[in-house]
Amino acid sequence: MAGFFSKLFGGGKSKSGSSAAAALVQDTLEAVIEKGAFSLAVQVREEKEVEGEVLIGIDFSGDDEELLKDKKGALLDAFQLYVRRVLQHNYPTDRFNVAVDCGGFREENEALLIERAESLKAIALEQGKSVYYRALPPKDRKVVHQHLAKDPRIKSRSLGEGLYKKIKIFPVKASDAEAGQEEATGE
Repeated sequence: MAGFFSKLFGGGKSKSGSSAAAALVQDTLEAVIEKGAFSLAVQVREEKEVEGEVLIGIDFSGDDEELLKDKKGALLDAFQLYVRRVLQHNYPTDRFNVAVDCGGFREENEALLIERAESLKAIALEQGKSVYYRALPPKDRKVVHQHLAKDPRIKSRSLGEGLYKKIKIFPVKASDAEAGQEEATGE
């Protein structure tokens, strides 16, 4: 048991580098799977990203996939947070971005968020007034805002306090749209 926790709390620190970090993540997750008696396999891959940040991609597969996807992927989010903390503790000077998925769950979830945002956008444009998306966690709001930002006819804003916030989707006024077009064309 001491070996398992030493990975989390810094025992046996390895040399700096992303391949060592990927190996640490693989070993740590395999230990969690073993201790938790999950019927899962884990695949860890690393990819270079801009500005020295390394993307660590983690994919789970196996008989217990449904446990990871249950409750809107709460266990996937927990694994993602856990891996980030392990990396931050063992490599405090390196920058990592961690993405955890299981059977395409994240893509399916994003597609559903975008589909709902599209229907609300259509309503806002048709009626010419604001509509509201239900309260969402930050990672889901980011997906919706980034998608809606691609359409210059519409704007979005997060409203509320705390972690979960609603998204207000509203059409751009004609004067705002003309000013934005003039800036884009340089007139």
